[in-house]
Amino acid sequence: MSNIRTYMIHLDGIRFRGRHGASRAERDLPQDFVATLDVELEIGAFPRSDTKKGLVDYGHLAELVVTEGTSASYRLLETLAARLIDRILEESPAISVRVRIKKFGPPTAVSVDAASIELYATRA
Repeated sequence: MSNIRTYMIHLDGIRFRGRHGASRAERDLPQDFVATLDVELEIGAFPRSDTKKGLVDYGHLAELVVTEGTSASYRLLETLAARLIDRILEESPAISVRVRIKKFGPPTAVSVDAASIELYATRA
């Protein structure tokens, strides 16, 4: 293998409809959300051959985001992002995870197209 030092998986545009928001009205109707994941893996997780055997499945990571985003309701996007980080660190060999979640048309006093939050964590 060449002198590869970092192994990252980036997933952009993971879309789901969820019931998240500070107010009851926001949680009553499903809204569109988009998540982005950056998952850093130990170089030992890098595939040793051109097959899926032993590969960290990015499809599974995307499904995890959608499942968590649609199966529970959170008042804060920060809570959802923290839960996603916990699950990814529990269910994968990730050594660090960055999660960004975007919500469209947040309820604000002035016009805002979208709001997003981002959390970053490393394995303890």
